[in-house]
Amino acid sequence: MWYLNAGVRALCSDEVADEEAKILAGAATLGAVLPVLAQTGGRAMRRIGVLSSNPPSLAAVVPLWAACLAGMRCRTFGRIAAVLVGAIAIAASAAAAEAQLSSKQARVAVLSPFSPSDPGIDAFIGELARLGWIEGRNLELSIGFVHGRLERLPAMAGELLRPKPDVIFTPGEHALHAAKKVGTETPIVTVSCDRLDRLIVSLAAPGGTATGLSCATGELAGKRLATLKELLPSLARAVVLYNSNDPNKRLEFEQLEAAAERLRVVVRALEVVDATGIEEAFAAAASEHAEAMIVLMDAFTIFHRRRIADLALEHRLPSVFGFKEFVDAGGLLSYGASRGALFRRAAAYVDKILNGAKPGELPIEEPAIFELYINRQTADALGLTIPPNLLARADEVIE
Repeated sequence: MWYLNAGVRALCSDEVADEEAKILAGAATLGAVLPVLAQTGGRAMRRIGVLSSNPPSLAAVVPLWAACLAGMRCRTFGRIAAVLVGAIAIAASAAAAEAQLSSKQARVAVLSPFSPSDPGIDAFIGELARLGWIEGRNLELSIGFVHGRLERLPAMAGELLRPKPDVIFTPGEHALHAAKKVGTETPIVTVSCDRLDRLIVSLAAPGGTATGLSCATGELAGKRLATLKELLPSLARAVVLYNSNDPNKRLEFEQLEAAAERLRVVVRALEVVDATGIEEAFAAAASEHAEAMIVLMDAFTIFHRRRIADLALEHRLPSVFGFKEFVDAGGLLSYGASRGALFRRAAAYVDKILNGAKPGELPIEEPAIFELYINRQTADALGLTIPPNLLARADEVIE
């Protein structure tokens, strides 16, 4: 019902897409109208950041729909008003149709540390659709975004899990931990770039209610530093930026220290706990006369990737990250698994669970393919010449 309500409101505020308007204009029955309204509503509600777990009743929204239509001045009014008025007139039939539809819908929740613009969530939803799970048709999707405010994850987890969805997707260890802390029996699928052995019994046979995918990022920290060294052969001093609220990042930094010693590079940790700490970290890097920066990945640094990339360019500090999204935001280099591919694989795990698989029997999947991305525009701005062998290995060079 919340999709339908949001769909009507989107129509009244002129937010409906051209294609949806055409379908509505040609609709002759309520059955043809409802799925389009649901799709429009789902899209509109994702823009505001959360889909409520408590849908409004038909009795509560029909008066709002009627008032909306009475004052409607949007471009689609002439084509669809008659259909929508007819829908209101047969509200009892709508309630029955919705009840029948809801009984067939799978319920999936997403606890996201990010924002609605996150491309990973789009990849996840798109893959669910490819697998046959269509939002508003046979899928009820509830998404909670905390916009980088990781301290809000526990409360959001409780809200999303209260209606007992069939499965919850938790990108990142912070979201996974928040969902497990609720004590839910709901199956959990995660994508995490941290060690999962604290929260999942075994990678091969996780047991319990959680499974998913690992980015295997700790083992790649040395490879990222080595890539920077190829670009900057004289590199001797680098800083490592990470979220100190994530206990796994200190372990990852220690792994990087060992690799740095082999490469004869001195690395210094720059720990941050909030957004203001990012600028302070770059000031510290300047005072340390750092020649490059390695950014360790977690939900915090992924969310703030654009600010980190901007400051790295401002301070003329070549930097490397683990996901392509950092290079898309203006960062110099990234090397790691494809985040989009990981989120699509997470959707495949959700599909398996919705079709009867038990999460404890699905092994944690680790990526086998790692990708190198280079931002040539950023390299030019930093006055760097990219070696031909590095260009030849790149999966994509962003011009």
